[in-house]
Amino acid sequence: MSLILGTEYCKVDSNGRFKFPIAFKKQLETEESRFYIRRGITPEYLELWTNEDFKNVAEKLSRNLNEFNTRDRGLKRRLLQAHQVELDNSDRMLIPGELLKTLGDTKEIVLQGTGDYIEIWNRSVYNEMMNDENYDLESEVNERLGTLYDLSSASDAK
Repeated sequence: MSLILGTEYCKVDSNGRFKFPIAFKKQLETEESRFYIRRGITPEYLELWTNEDFKNVAEKLSRNLNEFNTRDRGLKRRLLQAHQVELDNSDRMLIPGELLKTLGDTKEIVLQGTGDYIEIWNRSVYNEMMNDENYDLESEVNERLGTLYDLSSASDAK
């Protein structure tokens, strides 16, 4: 399992390709050039998974979802709806046309490592989300992670 962290800004050419960042390539545990790309859980972004990590997700879904349950089948169908993509000899990756439309009319994207996979965002949508003044990181961390990662104690020490 790869640990992929960081933020990289890329340009998309007229064919829908972008240069895969060296910073991410160095973080991958193998020289694997095959990936899976799918729509994100919410429609604003795409998810890029290593071949190995996506296969692990597929196996977990198969083990944990009931094939005889209509809702489970629908969930599995949507979560595994992905395209296999590869890096070419120049380390470029093609975003399939139907998925590129998800990002809107853009020539600039942001790749955001999330640990398990890479999110692919339209740069302007990403910047708007990250610069949201109403988002209270401290409250979100305290509510969702509790004492595991308590930012309030760090600010009290100042």
